[in-house]
Amino acid sequence: MSAIQTPLAEARVSTTSLQNRNHHDPEKLEPSTGTTTDEEAANIPPAERKQKWNESPTNIYRYLSTVYSFILLGMTDAVIGALLPYIETYYSISYTILSLLFLSPFVGYLLAALLNNHIHHHLGQRGVAILGPLCRLCGFTPLAFHPPYPALPVVMLLTGFGNGIQDSAWNAWIGNMHQANELLGLLHGAYGLGATIGPLIGTAMVTKGNLQWYTFFYIMIGLDGLALILTTSAFWKATGKVHRAMHATLSENGQRTTTRRVMREPITWLLALFLLGYVGAEVSLGGWIVTFMLRVRHAEPFIAGLTVTFFWLGLTVGRVLLGFITGRIGEKLAITGYLLLSVALQLLYWLVPNFVASAVFVAFLGFFLGPLFPAAIVAATKLLPADYHVSAIGFAAAFGGGGAAIFPFAVGAIAQSKGVQVLQPIVLAILAFILLTWWLLPGGLRQGGLERARENGERPGHEVRVLVGRLRGRK
Repeated sequence: MSAIQTPLAEARVSTTSLQNRNHHDPEKLEPSTGTTTDEEAANIPPAERKQKWNESPTNIYRYLSTVYSFILLGMTDAVIGALLPYIETYYSISYTILSLLFLSPFVGYLLAALLNNHIHHHLGQRGVAILGPLCRLCGFTPLAFHPPYPALPVVMLLTGFGNGIQDSAWNAWIGNMHQANELLGLLHGAYGLGATIGPLIGTAMVTKGNLQWYTFFYIMIGLDGLALILTTSAFWKATGKVHRAMHATLSENGQRTTTRRVMREPITWLLALFLLGYVGAEVSLGGWIVTFMLRVRHAEPFIAGLTVTFFWLGLTVGRVLLGFITGRIGEKLAITGYLLLSVALQLLYWLVPNFVASAVFVAFLGFFLGPLFPAAIVAATKLLPADYHVSAIGFAAAFGGGGAAIFPFAVGAIAQSKGVQVLQPIVLAILAFILLTWWLLPGGLRQGGLERARENGERPGHEVRVLVGRLRGRK
């Protein structure tokens, strides 16, 4: 067995031995009352227990606080695109320099990907609940005072780190719950809601209220101050000690599951690359739609701002509605269908030179892109052992969040010489890439395939190898 396969095999042995020692019926492991505490939950092996969001008042409060946090994450990510033309005018800078506002948060997301497991191990979810809003506040406060442009990318690094650790932590936590598809659909629907109202408020403040772009961040400071209070109080008892007790499953050599260890598992990297491309396509579209509609489709400023609202609204509705469908027909098949429809809509958005048609296509594009992120998180929980979930999902979500920086920056850098119309072929190429990446995950397109793939020990690209073998057998 290769070195890459070893950690996953060890974790399977460890998980199986835990299950054999306890001889529990899995259905009896679900808490029957609403009184489960963090300390009591810590005594139940993670491979054997899935929380319910409404099993206790504490969990309800925690889930709702994460939903509120994701609304702010959506507002933070989406409003930059809506304000981009006005920031460009305010500072009189080029597309390339302007695109640094997308690139600098990548450093923050990268740090979040690398430090997520470390923060959980030492500070628990309490640390994430405090550091996330605090880092965003440290970024928003300077933005509200509109400093010289070189300071903007630096402070945006802090917002990237704050978003990254909360994005990864709450995805990992909710991805392990019962009805994860539906709960993650609602969670990411909250992100889409924030991404819908953020640009709408920002655009209206500038175009209708005749305010400067930076006045929007006065609002964000107040909202994030509330998030700091809510998440800190919700997760105050979720300390590092509780986290270590709940994730005490060890490998055969006695080492805890670390980020470095899960990074040796190919499935972790496939999911990370899938999310990198997906988030890149999502934020590239959301970030440059307004500029594209103004410069290429020649729309009025306020109407152009509404098109990005249509995109994020479509994304929100898609995450909520399709989240209830995805799990019932199987994640692999559902996401394949959504991506094929997205490719078709992206082609129409690119090739039909009509503003109204473009606005319709981009709204439906958001609708079918919506469920991709939640489905990838659920796929991770089905393909990886329970003790890998926090580290692997945390790394993949935070690394994928870097797509919100890399690809929008690339669009801006290329647009400087080729024009903003380069947005369309770049997004189309990204969608094709993530479709191929999704197909490489084991399990095929049959329902329940992901679970069977893990039981059978299938590796990434299993179906490709089987197909090649059949083709050779016919010759």
